Amino acid sequence: MPRAARKAAFALSAVTALALCATACTGQSSAGADDDASKETTLTFWHAWSAPNEVEAVKNLVAGFEKTHPNIHVTVVGNMTDDKINQALRAGGSKAPDVISSFTTNNVGKFCSSGALVDLNPFFEKAKIDPGTTFPKAMNEYTQYDGNRCTVPLLGDAYGLYYNKTAFRKAGIAAPPKTWSEFAADAKKLTVPQGDGFKQLGFMPNYHGWESTTEHYLGQFSPTYFDQDGKSTLATDPAVAAAFTMQKNLVDSLGGFRKLEKFRSGLGDEWGPKHPFHTGQVAMQLDGEWRLGMAEEAKPGFEIGVAPLPVPDDRADEYGKGYITGTIAGIAATSHKQNAAWELVKYMTTDTGAVVDFSNAIHNVPSTLAALKSPDLTYDPRFKTFLDIAANPHSTTSPATVNGGVYLTTIQQLGYDYESGKVTDLRAGLKKAAAQIDTDIAQAK
Repeated sequence: MPRAARKAAFALSAVTALALCATACTGQSSAGADDDASKETTLTFWHAWSAPNEVEAVKNLVAGFEKTHPNIHVTVVGNMTDDKINQALRAGGSKAPDVISSFTTNNVGKFCSSGALVDLNPFFEKAKIDPGTTFPKAMNEYTQYDGNRCTVPLLGDAYGLYYNKTAFRKAGIAAPPKTWSEFAADAKKLTVPQGDGFKQLGFMPNYHGWESTTEHYLGQFSPTYFDQDGKSTLATDPAVAAAFTMQKNLVDSLGGFRKLEKFRSGLGDEWGPKHPFHTGQVAMQLDGEWRLGMAEEAKPGFEIGVAPLPVPDDRADEYGKGYITGTIAGIAATSHKQNAAWELVKYMTTDTGAVVDFSNAIHNVPSTLAALKSPDLTYDPRFKTFLDIAANPHSTTSPATVNGGVYLTTIQQLGYDYESGKVTDLRAGLKKAAAQIDTDIAQAK
């Protein structure tokens, strides 16, 4: 989803996760799943989409459901933030949603552990649907917490590499880089100095550089994040130190943090037509599948290429993977129409035709393995890169925790401090961050 909304959702996730069910949640009541889904009923579905084409796509998705389930009517409410959803899940009542969708996968752990959303495992078992063979691996992982599958994926986002093919040819680069060492070399070749700045920068590596966040970089290194006891492995997993070191080396080799930040401060907004990749000021860009449409709409004066992000040199055989996130859906524990609600959730998230049509309408990645292979998908040929990333079993995501995305915020802050030189001892910084993550999780339980 091209959405500042998803970025805003991430920024708020640490706060909303802690607020979620701050008052007592009812949990999944036995009465909630006792309704007869074959009887006439009306469900309320809250979602976060707000763009006109997205709202229309949701409307059509629900209309398809109502056509196959004529006894179940759905009242759709759009542009609902996580804050509003959380409040409604706590309060319940006749106007509260039966089904919700959210852009914030970071809140799954809180949704599940608090009981705000019901565990869908029994529904999947009764329907004889295996989530492990239905959804891509990373999507299957980020929709559950500690054995509780309280959410399901409803389309997804995959991160890859956009590159300026025209600039590549001019620099004598034949193909997109597959390893980080190749990437570093290409970024330098593509950089054209101008005064005390750049006419063209090969890549903006700084963590404030739009989608180049710590978790997006880390995804290519397949970090563990936590051990079997739930303790942070930030300081002990060599993949984490390798990712931080790689990024810092990129920063240093491309001019240093201050020079890059000065250049970045004069560049266009991530969501506008003056995005520096659109204008040719940056030759390579880490971004999600939505960027392709936005870049083409800006009518750039060059040919756009799309490829998977590079991988570490010692993981060259895993090239093709990427970081995955997406929209999630779930059933409110306060709902007394959970069987009917399951019919809606099942249709939206597992019916191949429904998933394909929804993906075609809003240009997000399909969230089932069957939909990813469907001949009915319509897309720019370059979009297939993201379909392949989503289906790749090596693709990664960030694990759910009881306090949402707080640990990701801690890691990101260390990234800011390390790239800027505020933290010079990476090992000590990782140890301190790991201790903070463990403390925050312990306090949230």
